[in-house]
Amino acid sequence: MAVWEILLIGVGLSMDAFAVGLTDGMTEPKMKWWKVILIAVLFGGFQFLMPVLGYYFGSIFASVVQKIAPWLSFAILAFLGGKMIFDFFMERKKRGQDAQNAEADGKSQRAAGIGKLLLQAVATAIDALAVGVTFVAAQTDKGLPFHAVLCALVIGAVTFLLSVAAVLIGRKAGDKFSDKAQLLGGVILIAIGLKILIEGLVG
Repeated sequence: MAVWEILLIGVGLSMDAFAVGLTDGMTEPKMKWWKVILIAVLFGGFQFLMPVLGYYFGSIFASVVQKIAPWLSFAILAFLGGKMIFDFFMERKKRGQDAQNAEADGKSQRAAGIGKLLLQAVATAIDALAVGVTFVAAQTDKGLPFHAVLCALVIGAVTFLLSVAAVLIGRKAGDKFSDKAQLLGGVILIAIGLKILIEGLVG
């Protein structure tokens, strides 16, 4: 397994995190820079941690990951997406009662808290456990370009950079579609969860 293959694995694993980062940026177009970095650290951190866990506990996780990971990711993302859609319609109802106050409430509700961000990071990184298991096999076959932990660090760094880009792109889009961003974000999260579930079942 060459360095460029590790980079490609990092890009592939980060795509779900990239899509979720887009929705976070869209639903909070005035997000502060510290929060952009926080999201990237969480997403990249879990993309680093999961392969390490998979590598060191591969024999334990291998069968379990393949069975429950797609369902768990879908459940988490579907819950978060469903809540965003529910909040969107509740905010529309509030705006009908008092437009200015509801707009202020809507901005505070759209802002993702640390708990929600942690759930997103876990949900988009669970499948990386299986990558850690493949590192075990790679070491006994053709080998890795460097230690598995460093390979996982590369994956985490790639995810970090792409997550920053995703949130920034999402912020731009959120300025244009602020009224529907929360609804769209919820639909996207559910769609990502379905994609992960289908890929897990088919694969």
